[in-house]
Parts: sequence; C-alpha cells; structure tokens
Amino acid sequence: APSLQTRFRVCDVPQSKALRASFSQRKGQGLKSFKPPRHLFVQVGLVSDVEFKLVSISTPKDANVILGQSHFIKTVEDLYETLVESSPGIKFGLAFCESSGKALVRSDGNDEELKKAAEENALALSCGHCFIVFLRNAFPINVLNRIKAVSEVCTVYCASANPVQVVVGETSQGRGIMGVIDGDKQKGVETPADVEERKDLVKKFGYKR
Repeated sequence: APSLQTRFRVCDVPQSKALRASFSQRKGQGLKSFKPPRHLFVQVGLVSDVEFKLVSISTPKDANVILGQSHFIKTVEDLYETLVESSPGIKFGLAFCESSGKALVRSDGNDEELKKAAEENALALSCGHCFIVFLRNAFPINVLNRIKAVSEVCTVYCASANPVQVVVGETSQGRGIMGVIDGDKQKGVETPADVEERKDLVKKFGYKR
C-alpha cells in the first residue's frame, strides 16, 4: 500500500495564538499591508485530515494515457465524440469519475481492452470528476487540443507513454488529484549531440521536415 508521506489539517488562523503572534510581529516590523489568510495549512504530527497517497497508472502495452479533470457527467459522451472524430484509425477507452449521486465510474470507448483498463485505473484513483483516456493508433499530440476544447474539461494533468504516478489527497469527503509524476527524474542537461539527436527524432516522427 502507498505510504503516507505528510499529514495536514486546516487551521483557522484566529484560533491559533502562535500564528496571531507571528502576524502581529510582522506588522510591527512595518508590514502594515500584510493580512493573514483566513485559513492556512499547518503540519500537525499525527492529526490527519488529509492523507497523501501514490497511485500508479497501469497503462496497457503500446498505449498512451491522458489524465484530466472535468465537471459534468456529459463528459463521457463528449469525449467519445471528440476522440472518434479525430482520426479514422484511433482506438481508445475512457472513464470518468462521477462525484455525486451514485458516484460511479462512467466509461465508453471503441476498444474493449482500453475501455476496461480506463475503468480499472479510474476506480483505483477514485478522484471526483477526473477522467482518464488510453489511446492506440494515435498520440496525445493528435487529440489534446480537441480534448481541451470540450466544454466540460477543466484541465489536463498529463499526457504520456511513460510510467505515471498520481499524487492523491484523501479527506473524509473524498479524493482529489494533487499532481502527477511523469516518467524519470532528469539525469542532466542536453549536449550539442543530444540536441541534434532530438531534432532527428522529431523529423523521424514526421513532425518536422
């Protein structure tokens, strides 16, 4: 199971004497325009209101993943339509985490393997209103702008063929995506030879002449 890295609670600033003293001291130093926010996140030992977990995305072989956030159940139908219209040979499966009512994983696609994988990964995430898409015979670069233009879509967290880990925050209400870890940690800065290799690779893919 994912290990818990840090635990936080939401603290009302006026209820914290230490914080009030800190803000008073700052004002005394001439920061008269400084106003404390209504709430702060304060690290507090073992009191746990938010737990952070890592969920690894299990991407099917030779597929790309797109992970994003939406806001309405119609997401499923609209993503299906925008994907199927993008390329005649595209294969995909998608899933959307409904965050109210029955709170089900809703899904669609034109490839049963990719659809099932999307359902399983969405359920593992269980983050309200997130969506996940797996693609074959197309790449994220072919569909990302179309996905971003879908009315229900709020944001896209990542689009990748790399191993992806999702940082999930969980409270008593539910779960949400805090961020993603996409692929490997960087090993250095490219050299002139690496630059030429990168340019050749883009040409090989057909994106540059």
